[in-house]
Amino acid sequence: MVMAGITLPEGEGRDNWVRLRTLILLRWMAIAGQLAAIFVADRYYALQLPLGLCYLAVGASIVANLFSITLFPENKRLTETEAFFTLLFDLAQLAFLIFVTGGLTNPFALLVLAPVTISASALRLQPTLLLGAAAIALISVAAFWNLPLRFADGSELAIPRIFEFGFWLSIVIGILFLGLYSRRVSTEIRSMSEALLATQMALAREQKLTDLGGVVAAAAHELGTPLATIKLVSSELMEELADRPDLLEDARLIRDQADRCRDILRDMGRAGKDDLHLRQAPLSAALREAAEPHVARGKRVEFSFGPVDGGPERQPTILRRPEIIHGLRNLVQNAVDFARSTVWIEGEWTDRTVTIRIIDDGDGFPPHVIGRIGDPFVRFRRSEPETTQRPGYEGMGLGLFIAKTLLERSGAELTFANATDPFLSPEDRPDRSGAVVEAVWAMEALAARETGALGENRRFET
Repeated sequence: MVMAGITLPEGEGRDNWVRLRTLILLRWMAIAGQLAAIFVADRYYALQLPLGLCYLAVGASIVANLFSITLFPENKRLTETEAFFTLLFDLAQLAFLIFVTGGLTNPFALLVLAPVTISASALRLQPTLLLGAAAIALISVAAFWNLPLRFADGSELAIPRIFEFGFWLSIVIGILFLGLYSRRVSTEIRSMSEALLATQMALAREQKLTDLGGVVAAAAHELGTPLATIKLVSSELMEELADRPDLLEDARLIRDQADRCRDILRDMGRAGKDDLHLRQAPLSAALREAAEPHVARGKRVEFSFGPVDGGPERQPTILRRPEIIHGLRNLVQNAVDFARSTVWIEGEWTDRTVTIRIIDDGDGFPPHVIGRIGDPFVRFRRSEPETTQRPGYEGMGLGLFIAKTLLERSGAELTFANATDPFLSPEDRPDRSGAVVEAVWAMEALAARETGALGENRRFET
């Protein structure tokens, strides 16, 4: 998956996720439990068990474990097919034990849930469905055909058929419920992990761009004086060497190259951005910088700034942190993508808070998913892909998740709403009829401290 230049692992991949050592350890635990149950049933409860068949089933697991330990290295990771057949073997071995020890009258029959739960957590949907169907089939066979448990006097352990049916039904429901529950939880955990990875990558990329901008701005600032000196001296030399054409051409070349260096540094440093803007900037400058990549994409972007509730007239100078710039940029991108013609970006402040509001004139957020906005990998703006508005965009909500995560990390509280009822007809809608995203910071969390002059540029730590 590729989103905003960030390459993510595919969410449905399950290959090489399960270590063989983990399944071997779980199988040893199962073997120990099975041997203990057989020993107690035989010695203390004097149940007449087919010990040969029981030990044959346990021995098969022991042989399989020893074979796996001998043949494969400890760090072996199973492919999905290998993991599926390993779990299928454990399921078949357990079903055979249940078959020879009374069927559903055996209280350990519920352990067939374990392989299905592991599959739902680690494998894809298709292998999990196959394993669940196999578990239901095997437990159903054991319910009708089994070797009954017998007491020491030879009498059979019998329970009413209604209870036996209840045991079967509870196990089937357990397979379905625990399988679905485990899969849902594990899928959400994987999705969140992938989304957080994308967030970290986005923040790291923004931090690198900021550092690069700092290097360029510092270079432009530091080299400005020597370049100006070179240009001045070369101009004086040109005047003095007017009667020496051979040397005059060299002096002119020096001046031209100094001008070229100045122009290169100006282009790289975006003409006028100095060190102050790399660490802190007025609220309006930070918002314009965040929106800059999207102001020339065919939609009108309007800015407005001002105090509210008796706030100070002077706009606050805020920390120009990479997560704030990148988060706001994602919000602006989303608004521009779905706006019909106009996006409004508002900055307001009081003595205690700073509020940034981004509004578009699109269709707004669908009401049935507005409470889930900000979750990763969720379609949120349209029921069908808007290929004309966002070519190549899959609409998985990752951009808003990254924005929400980064801005909340900086101390913001985000709210998502619609400016008006999305079900109104186009002629009844006001201009600002689309989505509204509002971010509110406490002033002390966002405002930069007054430090006076920045002084001499400092070297980057290496």
